[in-house]
Amino acid sequence: MKIRSILLPLAALLLSGAAQAAPPASPAAKAATRNCHLPGTEDTLRCLAVQVPLDYARPGGPGIKIHVTVAPAFREAARTDPLFVLAGGPGQAGSEVLPLLSAAFRRVRATRDIVFIDQRGTGLSGKLDCESRPEHETMSDAELEAEVRACIAKSRAPFGAYTTAAAARDLEEVRKTLGYGKVNVWGGSYGTRLGQAYARAFPDSVRTLVLDGVAAPDQVIPAGGRDGTAALDKLFAQCAANAACKGAYPNLRAEFDALVKRTEAGIKLSIADPRTAAPVTFTMTGQRFLGTVHNILYSPADARRLPFLLHSAYNGRWEPFIARHNIAGDFASDGSSAMLLHLAVVCAEDVPRMTPELIKEDNALLTRPLAERIPSLCKDMKVPAVPYAAPAKIAAPALLLSGALDPVTPPRRAERAAEFMSNARHLVVANAGHGVSQLGCAPRLLREFLDKPTENLNAKCLAEIPAPTFQLGSAGPQP
Repeated sequence: MKIRSILLPLAALLLSGAAQAAPPASPAAKAATRNCHLPGTEDTLRCLAVQVPLDYARPGGPGIKIHVTVAPAFREAARTDPLFVLAGGPGQAGSEVLPLLSAAFRRVRATRDIVFIDQRGTGLSGKLDCESRPEHETMSDAELEAEVRACIAKSRAPFGAYTTAAAARDLEEVRKTLGYGKVNVWGGSYGTRLGQAYARAFPDSVRTLVLDGVAAPDQVIPAGGRDGTAALDKLFAQCAANAACKGAYPNLRAEFDALVKRTEAGIKLSIADPRTAAPVTFTMTGQRFLGTVHNILYSPADARRLPFLLHSAYNGRWEPFIARHNIAGDFASDGSSAMLLHLAVVCAEDVPRMTPELIKEDNALLTRPLAERIPSLCKDMKVPAVPYAAPAKIAAPALLLSGALDPVTPPRRAERAAEFMSNARHLVVANAGHGVSQLGCAPRLLREFLDKPTENLNAKCLAEIPAPTFQLGSAGPQP
């Protein structure tokens, strides 16, 4: 559930039964698809645009084209039940996570089509975004907020049409257009919310669910202070328990606390730009600092670099931290999340549930700027609130994957989601963060689950995924 860097200073600061053999050609091969090549893979894929109503209450009104990317199964005798892939955010597009083909889905693709869907308002489905410029990195927080508000005011998109429920209906139109029967659904992060919504709205269309980094139905995205704090505390404890890390950074927590105080007051930095080596001057604020720390915690390999980054910054050498901050919001990337789509969803579905009690209970350093600023931006978005409805039970077999070190969707969120499922199994990986499907033996387990979703799954191999080593100096992580 990440959002991209113009909001980083503001926000993240902001299946029952086995499948049957299919004919040689999959249903997607018969649809009006075309050959396409997209970033993230060298494979020749199949692409199409599915026309859907912008507002399903007005089927004869304006429409929107949903971009779909199909990676055909390798075997000619492909199974009839494909895997639909739903990216995270909200704001990330399916066409932006194509590297998962060779990472998480390489075994699944042997016998199934993999279908990547760009949610309405993302990627190639009418992306709702703002112009990004390199100078954003040196703007003040107030200037950045003004940029976001100006972008909102300039947009003519009907933000109220970009809900999770509408996106779920789009998935059904994609399924019917491609000629599939029941489908399997993989969702990551926010994609798990969308996947659950689809399974509840169209239960007869979903064979299985694979949910990685599970969002609970009642989870409020901006209210993640408890989870972020827990992940940071675990990192500090792991460093203290590691002789080499403790020796290199004996006062890590105290240094972090000191940096929080310094950045809250604002630190004016004059450094060589890590990208260009040109002199650059800007202010490191608490929002920028905490947003970057939170972002780093998503990946354990990244998090194991954080002690080095914090220690360097504490001693006045900010260049490594700034370089990592820039990676989080690389303005040269075309695959950044759709900011206005993120706001459209969160402002309609999450912010209305941010009660004073929840804000008080979830108050924490890492997410406090998000909780304080997003509601103000939502006033500019002017989207109608989506009433929260008690979730219905999901009958389809579901495989839930959690990383014990996840700062946004830790295991407790999946456990809560499982309460509303009739047939769910939950696997927790001790040394994983936000995202499990591509790690270790997980790709094999995905294939085994999809082939036989009602049988037992031996997942002991997940315990073999090692913890990354800590970075102790400029040369990088330990061997």
